[in-house]
Amino acid sequence: MIAAAVAGLLAGYGIAIPVGAVGAYLVAVTARTGWRTGAGAALGVATADGVYALLAVAGGSALVPLLTPVMTPLRWLSALVLVVLAVRAAAAAVRTHRAGRLATRDDGAATLTPARAYLTFLGITLLNPMTVIYFAALVLATGPAAPATPPARTAFVLAALLASATWQLLLATGGILLARTLTGPRGRLTTALASSTLITVLAVGLVTG
Repeated sequence: MIAAAVAGLLAGYGIAIPVGAVGAYLVAVTARTGWRTGAGAALGVATADGVYALLAVAGGSALVPLLTPVMTPLRWLSALVLVVLAVRAAAAAVRTHRAGRLATRDDGAATLTPARAYLTFLGITLLNPMTVIYFAALVLATGPAAPATPPARTAFVLAALLASATWQLLLATGGILLARTLTGPRGRLTTALASSTLITVLAVGLVTG
């Protein structure tokens, strides 16, 4: 159960740390509306990550007994998927950094309440299919070591939810400051590369551990 919780924390931070479009938007909304609205938005993002983690754990664990005969090649394939996701994220961050692009928008964020911010960010995060692909690949790649019991699954999902929530709340709390640092070209590059490195390390550990 402890191992599942640790795996959930690592998975949660791995998907939450890169400051992509949603993260940048979260920082901008917080800077313009205050911490309470930003916290509502942050919890919306974390809830979506928790939903995807739950779906991935339930689906991946159900498939394990059926896929045991081909588990080794699937483990390698899943690790490859994780590495590809990490490389794509890092490459995109490098391209954006070199191009010096930084999206800005006038989206009426000042009218958001904490509840509306929660629902808005829950919706836009649920629309991101890369999150469920990431969690599903990670869980499936662990094979027999994947969380298989209800307590282990619960620990994994709650830990992933906690990791995402703490990172998103950190972005919200430091909204004004982060708007000048992490959402800038260098900050976004650093966080994207850090997350890609973490995902790659997890993937390598799956096939060498």
